[in-house]
Amino acid sequence: MASSPENNASLCDQKVTHSESPQAKKSQQAEEAIFYKNCRAAYLTVLKSSLENIKSIEQLRLVLQQAGRNPSQKTVNKYWTSQTTTLNFDDFCSILKEETPATKTELLEAFRKIDTDNTGYILHDELYKILTTKGEKMTLDEVSAITNLADFNCSGKLDYKKFCDLYMATSEQCCKTALEKLEVDGRLKRQQFGSKGETSTDGITLPVLKPSPKISRKTDHKLAPTKGDSRTPSRPLSAQGCKASISSTISMDASSNRITKLIEPHTIKEWQCAQSRGCFYLEEDGEIISHKYRLHIPQRSTVCITIKPLNLRQVEGKSCHWLSVDTALYVLKENETQENLQLVGFTEQQNKEMSGWKGELASGFYWLLPFTTGCRLKKVKTQITGEAKLVYRGEDSELALTKDCQAALLDIFETIDLDGNGLLSLEEYNFFELRTSGEKCDEEAWAVCKENFDMKKNELTRQGFLDLNLMEANDREGDPSDLWVTLLSLGYNKALEMTEACPFVIDIYAEKCKPRIKAIYLEAGSWQLNRAICKSVVNKGDAKVMDGCENIIVYTYRMGMRITSVIENKSENKVIIHVNNEQSKNCLSNRGLTVFAVEVAPKSMTVSQHVMPLNEQEEWLYNCVHSLLR
Repeated sequence: MASSPENNASLCDQKVTHSESPQAKKSQQAEEAIFYKNCRAAYLTVLKSSLENIKSIEQLRLVLQQAGRNPSQKTVNKYWTSQTTTLNFDDFCSILKEETPATKTELLEAFRKIDTDNTGYILHDELYKILTTKGEKMTLDEVSAITNLADFNCSGKLDYKKFCDLYMATSEQCCKTALEKLEVDGRLKRQQFGSKGETSTDGITLPVLKPSPKISRKTDHKLAPTKGDSRTPSRPLSAQGCKASISSTISMDASSNRITKLIEPHTIKEWQCAQSRGCFYLEEDGEIISHKYRLHIPQRSTVCITIKPLNLRQVEGKSCHWLSVDTALYVLKENETQENLQLVGFTEQQNKEMSGWKGELASGFYWLLPFTTGCRLKKVKTQITGEAKLVYRGEDSELALTKDCQAALLDIFETIDLDGNGLLSLEEYNFFELRTSGEKCDEEAWAVCKENFDMKKNELTRQGFLDLNLMEANDREGDPSDLWVTLLSLGYNKALEMTEACPFVIDIYAEKCKPRIKAIYLEAGSWQLNRAICKSVVNKGDAKVMDGCENIIVYTYRMGMRITSVIENKSENKVIIHVNNEQSKNCLSNRGLTVFAVEVAPKSMTVSQHVMPLNEQEEWLYNCVHSLLR
C-alpha cells in the first residue's frame, strides 16, 4: 500500500480553509452562550452550586421544569435509572441538549390529530380515554387536574389552543424567573461555575467534567466568557474555598500560531517514501475514531513522518471544514507484545496544517496512532435549508446518481483508497463496510462484486464503486435510504457537506530503507494513545507543583497551535481539580465550559484540556487556574 506522489514531498502545499465566516461563528457562540446561561440559571435555582450534584429523581424533575421542560415520567426514568446515584451539572446540560422543549406548533399539531373536525376543542370524555389508555398512561386524578382548570375548560370540553398558550407562558415564566434569580442573587453570581457568556464571543471554550455513564454526552458545547471584567485574580472567585491552586499563562501573537521548527522538504525528497490515507470520524456520542497503523522499518534509518488533512476537491459554495481540523501522530515502538508499546515521538513540528516528526528509528515494527483534539471536529448544529437529492430517473426511466451525489461518493472513494492507487482492494473496501454496515465482505462476496462491477487486478474502480452504490438505490426501487446511511456514517450532512469527518494523509520518508505502512484498525483512541499524550506533555511540558499540595502536578505544553495540560495525582486518594479559564481570550477547546472540574484517580495522570486559537489571525491568551477541591 505504498506510493510516493510528488505532490506530498513538500510540507507547504496547502492553505488552511475556514469553513465558517467570523459572523457565523460569533452567532453560533452567542446562541450557545445563552443556552449555558439558561442551564446555569435553572440549575442554581434548585441547587446551591454547580459543583453540587443532583441527588434524587425529584431534584432532576425540578431542575428540568425550571429550564422550561415538562418531563414525563418516561423521560425522567430515561436519565435516572435504578443504577443512578447522582448527576452532575454537565449531565444536566447534556440532558437539555437532548430534551428540547416542545414548541406551540408541535403541541397544536398533536391536539389536531385528535380533533379531526378542527373545532378547536376536545371533549373531556375523549381526553380521559386517550390519556389513561394510550402512551404513558395518566391516572384519572392527573387528567382531572387538567380538566378542572377553568382557564381552558368549559361545558365538558378543553380549549386546547388556550391550553397551549398557558403551557408556553408557564414554561417561559419558569426560565425567566430562574434568570432573574441568577442576576439578582449576588452569592450565586459569584460562583461563576459554568460560563459567563453574556455577550462576548472572543473568549475561551473549554472542557466539561465527564458525565455519568448514563448520559450520552454531545461534544458540541461551545461557549465564551465575557472579556469586559477588568479584574485578573490569581484564583477565581468560585475557587476561593479550594485548598491549593496553580496559575498558568501563555500568550501568543498571530505570527507564532503556525511557526515552529520547520521540516525542510529538500532534505527528504530523495528518500524512499511510503504513504497511507485515513480518516477521523465523529461518532453520534461525540467520540472520535480513526485508522490505526503498523509501520515496518527494515533497518536503522533517519525517518521523517508527517500527517495533514487530505486535500479533496473544493466546490464553490460547499464548506471544507475538515481542512482546518488539527492532526497529529504518535509513534510507538512495538516490543515483545503489542500491549507493551513505548512512546518514541510525536509530530510536534508544524508547518501550516501539516505536523511532522524527524528522528532515527531502529529496525522493527512501530504503531502510528493518529490524533485530533476535537477542538474543530465536534458536533455542531447547522441550519440546512433542504435535503440534497441523491438519485433521479432519466428520460429512459433508468435510475441514476445526481452529480452532487456522485461527487460526494468520489470523495469518499479518495478517502477509503488508503494507498492512493485509484483502486479499492478488498482490505480497503472492508474498512468502508465496517464503518457503514458493521460487517465485512468475504472473498466469496468479493467475487460476486467482480462479476457485476468494474474491477482491475481484483480491485474495485471508481466507476465500479459508483455502480455498487447505485445498485443499493435500485434494490429499493429508488429509495435513497441506504445511500443516506452510507453518507451520514462517513461524516456527511443532508446538504452533502463533510462536517463530521476529517480525511488525512500520512507520509513516511526513510533515508536508508523502504518503509512500509499498513492500516490495521478503525477504532476510537485507545488507552495506549491516551498514555502517549500524557507522557509527551509530562516529558516536554512546563511542570508546576500545586501550592500546598506537592502530590498534585500540572504540566502545560504548547505544540504549534495547540496547548495541552495534564494533571498528575501522586497521592493515594482520588482528587477533584477545579479548573477556571475565565481570563483566557480567543481560545477554543475540545470541551464546553469555562469553569469545570476534573476527577483524577490515585497514582494516575489525565488530560485536563486541549486548547487552540479561535481565530488564528489574532493573538490569543491562555490563562488557566487549577485548584484542588478535595
